[in-house]
Amino acid sequence: MSNKRDVILTKQPVELYKILKFEGLCDSGGAAKAAVDAGLVKVNGIVETQKRKQVNAGDILTFGNETLVLISGS
Repeated sequence: MSNKRDVILTKQPVELYKILKFEGLCDSGGAAKAAVDAGLVKVNGIVETQKRKQVNAGDILTFGNETLVLISGS
């Protein structure tokens, strides 16, 4: 079962690992980068291994049982 929630972005684009860190899915930036590097994160349904991948409003991130829907805050 997946937990789905909206994340409001105050600036765009944002580096993928920062979303994982700031939303509490990983304890630190290093842990977030390791999760991406290990292929545990999907962006729009596709495994993403670029830690600094630029994500924007409209993207959907999946990590474990969490799904984050990115929304523009402006």
